[in-house]
Amino acid sequence: CGGSKQSPINVDTAQAIFSPDLRPIQLSGYSLPANKQLKLKNNGHTVVLELPESLALTGGYAQQYRAAQLHLHWGSLSGPGSEHTVNGRRFAAEIHVVHYNTKYDSFTEAMVHPDGLAVLAAFLEVGHGENQYYHEILEHLPEIQEVGQETLVPGFNIAGLLPANLKFYFHYNGSLTTPPCYQTVKWTIFNQTMLLSHHQMSLLVSALRSPDNKLLQNNYRPVQNLHGRRVLASFQTTPSVKHSPG
Repeated sequence: CGGSKQSPINVDTAQAIFSPDLRPIQLSGYSLPANKQLKLKNNGHTVVLELPESLALTGGYAQQYRAAQLHLHWGSLSGPGSEHTVNGRRFAAEIHVVHYNTKYDSFTEAMVHPDGLAVLAAFLEVGHGENQYYHEILEHLPEIQEVGQETLVPGFNIAGLLPANLKFYFHYNGSLTTPPCYQTVKWTIFNQTMLLSHHQMSLLVSALRSPDNKLLQNNYRPVQNLHGRRVLASFQTTPSVKHSPG
């Protein structure tokens, strides 16, 4: 997993470059009926929810991408576990919704091409109330405690797992954060965080087991060197201050 375009990274908001060309992300087909069953699995390093290809990114990217899966990264009861950091700050957890370019026949084919993948990322933090959308996933974690276990989850509005405002985000070119670490991911990191209750967050960090039968925790990769890559922002990150003499 060497390479000069690895992920995750630290987003330094002062260094991010405002790009008016970054349009709001648009989601299509994200609201699924309850009779559409989705597979939820403990794959040994995270919890994965497989997504139907009817979910697509139709705006914000130059090309069309369709969804493959989503998964989470988290810490432990004693510390945060997001993969990306912002100005050096790590958040409690992070969601990744993985898409592949529709010009390729499959995720596997797409993931080796430079324009193959697009991942939407959002940070999770502890807030006051229960998050109804995350509840749809978290309530099933006890059914997949052991590695390799899977269960079925009724369809719900997947868009609810992401911020309501899809206009404000950071964008950079990077990689998958687990082997084979292909440098084929166009990353979108939303500026607005998602709130889960304290109970929901503790469930996330202590429900699953890893291959060595320990608690599956701190499943994030350390931040990687930017190596001169530019991080773009769809919004002005620094107030433009006019300095008067003296």
